[in-house]
Amino acid sequence: MAYASKLFDKNFIEYASYVIRDRAIPDITDGFKPVQRRIIHTLIEMDDGRFHKVAGVVGAVMKYHPHGDSSINDALVNLANCDLFIEGQGNFGNALTGDPAAAGRYIECRLLPIAKKVLYSPEITEYVDSYDGRNKEPVVFQAKIPVVVIQGTSGIAVGMRTDILPHNIIEVLDAEAAVLRGEDIELYPDFPSGGIMDVSNYDDGKGYVTVRARLDTSDPKKVVITELPFGVTTEQMIDSIKDANDLGKLHISRVDDYTAEQVNIEISLQRNTYANDIVDALYAYTKCETKISVNPIVIDGELPKIVGITDMVRFHSEHLLKVLEREQEIEKDHLREKLHARTLERIFVEERIYKKIENKTTEEAVKKAVLTGFKPFEDRLIRPINDEDIDRLLKIPIRRISLFDINKNLGEIAELNEGIAQCDYNIAHITEFGLKYLEEVKEMAIKTHDRTRKTEISSYQALDIKSVAVRNLELKYDQESGYIGTNMRTGEVLLKVSPYDKFFYMKKDGSYRVINVSDKEFIGSEGLFYWAIADKEELSNIPFTVIYRENVSKFYFIKRFNISSFQTGKLYSILPEGKFKLIKLSMFENAIITAKYKPGCGYRVLEETFRFADFAVRKSSQTSGYKLITKQLVSLTLKQIKDSCTSAEAEPGLFD
Repeated sequence: MAYASKLFDKNFIEYASYVIRDRAIPDITDGFKPVQRRIIHTLIEMDDGRFHKVAGVVGAVMKYHPHGDSSINDALVNLANCDLFIEGQGNFGNALTGDPAAAGRYIECRLLPIAKKVLYSPEITEYVDSYDGRNKEPVVFQAKIPVVVIQGTSGIAVGMRTDILPHNIIEVLDAEAAVLRGEDIELYPDFPSGGIMDVSNYDDGKGYVTVRARLDTSDPKKVVITELPFGVTTEQMIDSIKDANDLGKLHISRVDDYTAEQVNIEISLQRNTYANDIVDALYAYTKCETKISVNPIVIDGELPKIVGITDMVRFHSEHLLKVLEREQEIEKDHLREKLHARTLERIFVEERIYKKIENKTTEEAVKKAVLTGFKPFEDRLIRPINDEDIDRLLKIPIRRISLFDINKNLGEIAELNEGIAQCDYNIAHITEFGLKYLEEVKEMAIKTHDRTRKTEISSYQALDIKSVAVRNLELKYDQESGYIGTNMRTGEVLLKVSPYDKFFYMKKDGSYRVINVSDKEFIGSEGLFYWAIADKEELSNIPFTVIYRENVSKFYFIKRFNISSFQTGKLYSILPEGKFKLIKLSMFENAIITAKYKPGCGYRVLEETFRFADFAVRKSSQTSGYKLITKQLVSLTLKQIKDSCTSAEAEPGLFD
C-alpha cells in the first residue's frame, strides 16, 4: 500500500505539472498555451502569403501537438477570431450569436505580417525536439508585446484556473511605451462585443468587472439591445429575458432578434409599460448585466504565478529592450560578415590575388597562395581569413571577376558600414529604438482592423435583484394553525413582501427569528409581538426592553437591547438560559416603571419608580440584564414618556 501511495502521488504530481505547464496556463513571455504556440509555429513554416485550408493547417500542427485534431481546430478558430495574428477567410463563427465555425475543410487562414514582426526571432528562440523527435518546435516565442494581455485567455488546470480579459492593442502598446518613458500606467479590458463596463473593482486584473448591455430606450414602447456584455450570446440574452418575463419580473409582449453583423434585439413592451420603467429590471433579472471575475495566472519562470496586468506590461517593456538589443547585436554580426565578404572580394579581385593560384596543382597550395596574397592587407580585414572564406573566394566565376565593378563594391561596403553604425546607435539608444518599434507595430495593427475602443468605461452601482424587486406579495400569519407564508388562504395580512425579502418576527414568549419569505412555513401559535422586513440597520436602531423574573430568587431584571446581528433560520431567545419568566416586553424609547411592594414585610418604602433611560441599551439581546427589584411586589406598571416634559401614557396590564 505504501508503494502504491507513493506511486500515485508521483504520477499525480507529474500529471498536474503537465496540465498546468503544457496545456492550460499560458506563458507570460509569448502569452500562448502550447497548442496555440504550435499553431503559430506551423503557420510561420507554411507562410507564403497565401491562404491555407484550416484542415491542412490542423494536420500540419499534429506533427507537434500530441492530441486530437478537434482541440487544434478549436484553438485555431479562437486565435483567428482574436484578429491579431491570423487572418481568416470563410465562416469562422459568430461570437455575438454563438454560431460555430464551418468545418476546417471549408475555411482558410494565413499568418498576418504582424505575427512575424512581434514573435519571430529564430536566432534567439530556443527550439526543442517535437514529441516524436522528427521536428523542432519553439519552447517559447520571444514576443515583444504582452500578447496574453491583448488577446486574453481562460484555462482550467489542476487546482488552479486562469482568466485574463482581452484589452485594446493600441492601449496596451501605448502603456508599454509609457513604461519605457518611466510613466505610470493603468489598463482596463476592451471587449469586441462592446457594452458598458464598471472597473471600480478590477484591481489590476485580480478582481472583477461588471459589464452591461447597451440599451436604446429612445422609443418609449420598445427597448433595443445594441451591444452585449462580454461572453453573452444573443441566444443566452433572449432566453434570460423570456425566463424573467415568465416569472413576472418583466412586462413584455415579445422579443425579436435582428442580429447580423451588429447586435439588434428588440423588446416590445406590454400596454401601460414604458421603456424607462423596465431598464433596472433588465439589468437586475437578465444577462443585460454580468459580473466577470478574473484571475491572471501565467507561467513565469516555469512556475504558475498571479501577475497583475500592469506588471505583465512592465515585464514586456523590459523584455522588449532585451530582445531588440540581442537582435541588433545579431544583425550587426551579420552585417560585419557581409562586410568581411565584400572586402575580401574587392581585395581578391583588385589586387589580383586570383593570379597567384593559376599554377598551383594542389588544394593545399591554392589555399596557401590565397593566404599569402592577403598577408599585406590584413589590417583592412574585419577578421582573420578562414577556410570558409577561401572556399567562397575560389567559387567566384571568372566572368564575375572580369566584370567586377569596383564602384558597386565600394557602394555596398559603404551601405554595410552605415548599417553597422545604425546598429551601434540603436544599441546605445535602445529605449528610443524600442519606442520607435512600438509605433511600427501600432501602425501595422491599425492597418489590419479597426482598433478603436469598443467598450465604454463607466461607473455605476451594480443592481441587486432585491433592490428592484416589487413587494406585491401578501405575507399572512394564521395564529390558529401556526403557519406563515405568501400562499396562505387564511390568516392576517402582516405586510407586503417580495420573494427576495427576509422576515423578522419576535413572539410574545421572547423568542425571535429571521426567515426567508416562502409560500408556507410553521412558526408556532404563541402569537407575534413584533414583525418587520429583516433589515440589520433598522433593527439595530430599535430599542427593545424586557422585564423578567428569576423563578428561584423571585428577583426582577431589566434588559434593554438592539438586534444588530442575526443568522437566517436560527431561533434566539431574549431570556437568559435557566428558569426565568417573561414579565413584560416593550418597545417604548423611554418609560417610567412604578413598582408597589407588599406591606407587612418590613419595607420602609412601599413604592418606587425607575426610568428606562437609567439603563443602557446593549448591542445584543444575548447580554445579561440589570437587577431591578429584589422585594415582593403587589403591582408593576409602565407609563410611556412622550417628551421632555415627562407627560406619560399608561400601558395597561403588568401585574405579577
